[in-house]
Amino acid sequence: MLLKFLIVGGASASIFVAVCVLADDKQTGYDTSLLPPAASQTGVTYASDVQPIFDKSCYPCHGPKTPKPKGGLRLDSLAAVLKGGKEGVVVVPGNIAKSPMMSSVAHLGDPDDYMPPPKNKGHIEPLTKAQIGLIRAWIEQGAK
Repeated sequence: MLLKFLIVGGASASIFVAVCVLADDKQTGYDTSLLPPAASQTGVTYASDVQPIFDKSCYPCHGPKTPKPKGGLRLDSLAAVLKGGKEGVVVVPGNIAKSPMMSSVAHLGDPDDYMPPPKNKGHIEPLTKAQIGLIRAWIEQGAK
């Protein structure tokens, strides 16, 4: 009976793990292998490398002069980025797969989440592969 329990328990555990993995894949909603490669630069920081990208491409909707930032998400300070918005965290330091910002800026996954949106009022262009790679490197290096 103990052996039977272990076999059933093992099978249940395997099913549970498989369900958790599937749920995690659905959470990200995109294949991270489709992202541009991370920039080779080391020591990437918000202040010196990422903030200038956000300033140019994201501040019209998520910046300091926006009274009601879209989705409650501010991107004008490291603390604000790490805090996230109404829908939760957008950057998980060290984990691009769990950082919704990556799929949004790379225009992967749900088109409703693309940032900047394809048809935006400010006619802001999508980020370049180099910019996306720099944001990826920043997140992979701990989002500091």
